[in-house]
Amino acid sequence: MPQSLVKNLIHLDFSTKNRDPFLADEIRPSLFAYQSGILKELQSPVLVIGGVADHVHVLFMLSKNHALAKVIEEVKTGSTKWIKTQSDRYRGFHWQSGYGAFSVSESNVGQVRHYIERQAEHHRKTSFQDELRALLERHGVPYDERYLWD
Repeated sequence: MPQSLVKNLIHLDFSTKNRDPFLADEIRPSLFAYQSGILKELQSPVLVIGGVADHVHVLFMLSKNHALAKVIEEVKTGSTKWIKTQSDRYRGFHWQSGYGAFSVSESNVGQVRHYIERQAEHHRKTSFQDELRALLERHGVPYDERYLWD
């Protein structure tokens, strides 16, 4: 085949350090736009991005030219630097060290998009911890509870 044809859809989920509620309503739209810009630069366009005060969900198309871990590192590092410039209240801001990243089939894009768009409603009933456990179990990812939270 003379060209490389790839479509890797990824549902990425990551939290603030200790799930501190740094991501107030007024900062989230700008933060999400900034993160979307980083992903665009990495040839990994965002389909939808959303979240609540303590975590972010992103559905994006992973570039064929970049490793997933590197893309996530760039998004987290870049957005940490950016948010710290927004106000003194973000001086102590950090993302947790880990993340959850799950492949998404084309047939499930609508469902995942809807899920991400409705995060505020979803988290009125479900904690971040329960949400992450459910995602890990749904995707068959083994985990050790002792190492999930920081």
